[in-house]
Amino acid sequence: MIQLVVFDIAGTTVIDNGNVADSLLYAFQKFGYSVPKNEVSLLMGYKKTEAITILLKKYYQDELLNNESLIESIHALFIDHMIQFYENEDIQPMENAEETFEVLQAANILIALNTGFPKVITDTILKKLNWQNNPLINLVISSDEVENGRPYADMIKKIMETLQIKSAINVAKVGDTSVDIQEGKNAGCGLIISVTTGAFSKEQLKEMNPGFTVDDIHDIIPIIKRIQ
Repeated sequence: MIQLVVFDIAGTTVIDNGNVADSLLYAFQKFGYSVPKNEVSLLMGYKKTEAITILLKKYYQDELLNNESLIESIHALFIDHMIQFYENEDIQPMENAEETFEVLQAANILIALNTGFPKVITDTILKKLNWQNNPLINLVISSDEVENGRPYADMIKKIMETLQIKSAINVAKVGDTSVDIQEGKNAGCGLIISVTTGAFSKEQLKEMNPGFTVDDIHDIIPIIKRIQ
């Protein structure tokens, strides 16, 4: 039985129209580095310092070796740009996200959110959506609150420990990226569901072999009920 569902944030429970990838591209460009947008999109869901590191190693290895602070500098600019975006734009929950939370909570299933964002961005999103201290959300954790972000299982393990869930077989992971799927597998989650509302297409997600792939977050409810 599923006792806990761990949802990603941007692209899964919060609408993202490519804004995260655009902010990361902006930060690279401000420092004079050009990286392909499709490569940036493939790294959505990762801890952002890790995404920056991967891109610099791939395209600017020499500059990275000669400037150890480059990753943190790009990351700091990304954070500032992302916070400005979330504070000033009309961001919205994904359609049916809050309704899905309500249905699951009514079935005594706990809800947690996790993300590749650092906590300062996560808190900005929660404040804008009035999701701080929301009774429908039992716990929120960001990638900089654990040693390793996705695809490692650290965030899910910390959520389980905090909410006293003993076995990952009772946990469902829901996300819109390939690294969400890998995180769920590495944690040993009993159910892994990908959603097509974010950075990855249905075909790209299915290549990672999640348990299920859905087009609407609300479609996870009959899947979970079926195995309860």
